[in-house]
Amino acid sequence: QRKLLRRHADLEVTACQPWATAEQFELLRRYLGERHPGGGMTTMDESDYADMVELSPVQSVLVEYREPAGPNGERGRLVGACLTDRQGDGLSMIYSFFETQDENRPGLGNFIIMDHILRARAADLAYVYLGYWVKGSPRMAYKTRYQPLEALGPRGWALMADEKDAPTTPPPVPALV
Repeated sequence: QRKLLRRHADLEVTACQPWATAEQFELLRRYLGERHPGGGMTTMDESDYADMVELSPVQSVLVEYREPAGPNGERGRLVGACLTDRQGDGLSMIYSFFETQDENRPGLGNFIIMDHILRARAADLAYVYLGYWVKGSPRMAYKTRYQPLEALGPRGWALMADEKDAPTTPPPVPALV
């Protein structure tokens, strides 16, 4: 983890207002094309992306990860981003995306998670929510590497030692009164 943090220590990390840009959208399209080809989000257009980023009922930021600024002060290249909601007890990583083909930036997705863990710690927040997880999904298995891990089951939140401890039934949906 320290090696990963050192490897990307030169990145300029900024928590921005949730405002969608063409640069972010192009990075998202490249990411989806590489990591999730044929997935449901690949059909998003710029308007859909703007809605995802800008229309949130909770306090959100878009954390940008950029290469260092150029010699003439021009902004560095955007290599990662994460739409993040601030919850009462933690940070919820709604969606993160990053350059997947940059050999100078291995482990960038893990770095974004580590950065959020450090942000939560600095804000005295107990949790970082990595988002929806599907038991047995190879694309989501990375989430189980971050410990301690909790899952919401029929009896509420419970600690999990690993994926085999995950609840097999979804929690009950509360009735609206």
